[in-house]
Amino acid sequence: MKVQARAGWVLFTTAIACWAPESGHAAAPVGVATFAVAPTIDGDIGDAEWTGAAVADQYFVQIEPAYGEPSPFRTAVRIGQTATALYVAFEAFDPEIERLSAAITQRDTITNRENNVIQDDTVAVLLDPFGDGRTAYIFRTNPLSTQEDGRIADNGRAVDLQWDNTWRSAAVRREDRWTVEFEIPFSVLIYPAGMDRTWKANFVRTLPRRLETSVWSGPAESVFRVTGFGNLTGIDTPAQSVDRWQFIPYGIVSYEVDKGARAEFGGDVRWRPSSNLGADFTYNPDFALIDADVEVVNLTRFEVQVPEKRPFFLEGTEQFSQRYPQFHSRRLGDITWGVKSNGRIGAGTDFSLITASEDLPVPSAPPGGKRTAYYGILRVQQSIGRGSTIGLLATNRNWGSVNQGSLGADTTLYFSDTLNFTAQIFEVHGPTADGGFAWFLRPSYDTSTTHFHVRWGHFAPGILRDFNVMGFLQDDNRKEFDTNLGHTFFFESGLFERVRPSVNFNRSTGYDRSVLRRYSLAPTVEAQLRNGLEFEVNYRNEYRLIDNDKGYYNNQTVFTGGWNSRDGRSLSANIGTGRNFDNDLLLYGGEAQWAFGDSLRLSYSLTRLELAPDFEDESTTIHVFETTYAFNPDLYVRAFFQSNSVIGKENVQVLGVWRFNPPFGQVQVAYQKGTSAFGQTSTQGHTFFTKLAWVL
Repeated sequence: MKVQARAGWVLFTTAIACWAPESGHAAAPVGVATFAVAPTIDGDIGDAEWTGAAVADQYFVQIEPAYGEPSPFRTAVRIGQTATALYVAFEAFDPEIERLSAAITQRDTITNRENNVIQDDTVAVLLDPFGDGRTAYIFRTNPLSTQEDGRIADNGRAVDLQWDNTWRSAAVRREDRWTVEFEIPFSVLIYPAGMDRTWKANFVRTLPRRLETSVWSGPAESVFRVTGFGNLTGIDTPAQSVDRWQFIPYGIVSYEVDKGARAEFGGDVRWRPSSNLGADFTYNPDFALIDADVEVVNLTRFEVQVPEKRPFFLEGTEQFSQRYPQFHSRRLGDITWGVKSNGRIGAGTDFSLITASEDLPVPSAPPGGKRTAYYGILRVQQSIGRGSTIGLLATNRNWGSVNQGSLGADTTLYFSDTLNFTAQIFEVHGPTADGGFAWFLRPSYDTSTTHFHVRWGHFAPGILRDFNVMGFLQDDNRKEFDTNLGHTFFFESGLFERVRPSVNFNRSTGYDRSVLRRYSLAPTVEAQLRNGLEFEVNYRNEYRLIDNDKGYYNNQTVFTGGWNSRDGRSLSANIGTGRNFDNDLLLYGGEAQWAFGDSLRLSYSLTRLELAPDFEDESTTIHVFETTYAFNPDLYVRAFFQSNSVIGKENVQVLGVWRFNPPFGQVQVAYQKGTSAFGQTSTQGHTFFTKLAWVL
């Protein structure tokens, strides 16, 4: 009865969301004209080739630092289309062009994934083809023509920057501006076909030296708030893509010293039966030579969630973004084959379906004995207005006679521009879960500068093992309360430019409320000074009960200070002290990143953890070094080294890449020693790779 009552309350709040007011900040609609001849994508905006384009020439509106104020930098945008693609051109005027930040040369790394900060001057096109304020695409580039793309879901709650597809852009720097041209094929989008369509869109500009993010339409409370986008009208889209079928075969030849040579072949097939549906099939998918998992110090004694980087799983991953992920694709290892379909059907119903197989070792069998596991994942999300959704997610792994996984529902509701609510409930099935439930409720208040939430969650005992066959949950058997408050202060003058204090409190008991499992109080202060200096102070005081056996009182204070030129050069150092699981703790290290011209990049980080008396030999030193030389965004050489002393890991990669048909068609030549997988000891010897992937 309690579960039913809570579910009824979630449905009640879902209905309320339908009456939420729409954003009142959207820009005036812009009509999109059709070009007789497509513009040449070279970054040089010629008046003749852009004749007839719609023009938005204005000072964009700031989201930060001065919310709602015009940017001091003028931006002009031109928009047009052909029968197969949308075209957008930017003129980003800049009276301080010598201070332009242009340091990132590796695709999909313009945004720092650790703090979600855009590191270069950029312009971006954000597109919502269905115009319902829920989902959108991101296409971003910097003055070096480096590309970054991604997907937005749940009206900005989930942003996935690992999505990849084929589009073109080029940038040119002038004396008083830099200019960019985009070509975005309709074939890379899921969209409603037809004549005279209205899409929602936004155009975004970032200037790191001013900590500025400004937009054409807005400002909403977030740059990714899709309901704040403006309208592009008069768009004519084809019912089917000209690239209805796409074949991406690949071959890899490798040679490991003392073990001999090996060849692998596989490929992907992509099918677009209509403008709003897509399907992918992969056989022996290409998981070789992906970016290495970077080692980190883990002081929590809980599993670290490692991000997905493998190409097959990246399409549509934004739909699986949940507070407690029921589908964590890194649980699937080296799959033999996989089929995936995603798209939109009916009135605002998005879906994603994945099936795959993997051969897993059987613990009781002789060495090398394996049995095939079959995976099934179904995700459905329904729009309920104003960017709000309600969804269903089901997962199952069948391995012999054992089925394990979960079935759950979740919702994201927007009551206004600032008040929102998320919730999730799921039942876990498997040998140990016994149908156990977990759920959470989380109302929150969000503006461009302030965040506040409270969260209540209940997690039944015995569900962890079966849930984590497909999902990611750190522990179970708890009832949890969590709250967080943070606010960003911007200063127009003086020593400080930006200061953000925040505090998080968490408390959980056993599921029967009889035992305190954890409490944690963690205040933080971040500050950025006008002279480029930055610092951050983190404090954590906590109690943790491990395995219902012993309680530990931990505390930690870490100070980080550094300098950031905001043009690709930064230096920082950190030192922390405290007590962690009955050990005295000393944590220190540093990081350096340096850009040399437009081509050469170097980075190095050191992390040293010293524990005393160090009962379990956990003192650790981690080194990570990376250097990249880019002849252009699609032709580069990269060297990477990392070591982790506590597990005896040394991983080296040297990689040369030519993307002749980016991002999928490419040639790679590489050397690797040691494993690149997170937390694993280096066992791989000197290995040489050659890979060829092409698009048919």
